[in-house]
Amino acid sequence: MPNSVATDGIVSGRLNSNDLANNFSDLHPLLDDHEALVAADRCYFCYDAPCMDACPTSIDIPLFIRQIATGTPEASAKTIFSQNILGGMCARVCPTETLCEEVCVRETAEGKPVEIGRLQRYATDVAMAKGGQPFQRAAATGKSVAVVGAGPAGLSCAHRLAVLGHTITLFDARPKGGGLNEFGIASYKSVDGFAQKELDWLLSIGGIDVRYNKSMGADITLEQLQVDYDAVFLGMGLGGVNALRADGEDKDNVLDAVSFIADLRQSDDLTKLPIGKHVVVIGGGMTAVDAAVQAKLLGALDVTIVYRRGKERMSASVFEQDLATSKGVRIIYNAQPVKVTGNGAAAGVEFAYTKTVGDQLEATEETFTLQADQVFKAIGQTIENIPAALKIERGKISVSETGRSSVDGIWAGGDCASGGDDLTVTAVAEGRDAAMDIHASLMG
Repeated sequence: MPNSVATDGIVSGRLNSNDLANNFSDLHPLLDDHEALVAADRCYFCYDAPCMDACPTSIDIPLFIRQIATGTPEASAKTIFSQNILGGMCARVCPTETLCEEVCVRETAEGKPVEIGRLQRYATDVAMAKGGQPFQRAAATGKSVAVVGAGPAGLSCAHRLAVLGHTITLFDARPKGGGLNEFGIASYKSVDGFAQKELDWLLSIGGIDVRYNKSMGADITLEQLQVDYDAVFLGMGLGGVNALRADGEDKDNVLDAVSFIADLRQSDDLTKLPIGKHVVVIGGGMTAVDAAVQAKLLGALDVTIVYRRGKERMSASVFEQDLATSKGVRIIYNAQPVKVTGNGAAAGVEFAYTKTVGDQLEATEETFTLQADQVFKAIGQTIENIPAALKIERGKISVSETGRSSVDGIWAGGDCASGGDDLTVTAVAEGRDAAMDIHASLMG
């Protein structure tokens, strides 16, 4: 784990392998055939389908559920994949409770929505288990496209372009693909190496040449890509980490939460992964919750999330917040870090309570200190190695609704672009839509 040192509080093997296997088991187990039919039968198959409007990829949810209800899960999967080629992963990690399921008529009427996410997982898992894809490549167009970033946006873009007959070269800075699906999502949301299984299945469409360990700036340049390819799509995500802006954040064991999650996801033996006794996570998003819950599941004695604003402003959904507290994580709202205490290594974090005056957040003079031998920063990320030619908007690549950047022939999507929220499903939609615009541009 980078920037960490061994202390009395940070040790590996707090729990045995059996306990860890149980703790990190599937959060939402797969429905069996009967359960899927029962769940599908609850759908009203609404004509105006508010769930479709709430889905960033606009999947025809009533249709795919009806196809499950009629015993054709593979047809259901094709309906899903036609809009969202990463429908399997999105079924696992999408905050359906604040998207499609929140607006479900059953939720409005009964307080219990149709289990859209679990039904989507059922259909996509059944189809993927049988192998093969429901798509075939079109005749070769003779056009080539470079896609930078093998995360959700890049994979979605690459697959759609490959289906349309273009030749794709997919670059990624890491030694394996998947992006945040592989490195940045809690293990209990995606078990049994699903991210890599989905990646292999997606690439089986053909026409996609993957080149790993190729980072923008160091190994490839935008200028050269423009020369070598007919179009370029940038979907490299966010590699930098925002500063805590608190005294002492350079102390040992003050770590990036994304790196902690990545280390955990790539670990072959969780009993060897060191974790603190007293863990503090600073932030209010999904990453903060994933880091905090997994710290607790690894055996940390106490874990606290501290967020600078109120509960209603926390970007992690209420479901995620409730999941955290159900696992024993404490959440403190309206407090921001002032300094990290300790000699050399973190021993605690001093916080100041905050208040909102107008639209501004202000720190009060009232403070408190939490004991902490391990501190995780989950306060957002920044883009790295931005090509100078591109227009930047609020720290991200400025793009149109179809992903066009300020430079002709270059599109962008996902977390590195200014388009939408930082969700896997949104990144998939942006990659797909950019691919269609790239296709129209190349063939026009």
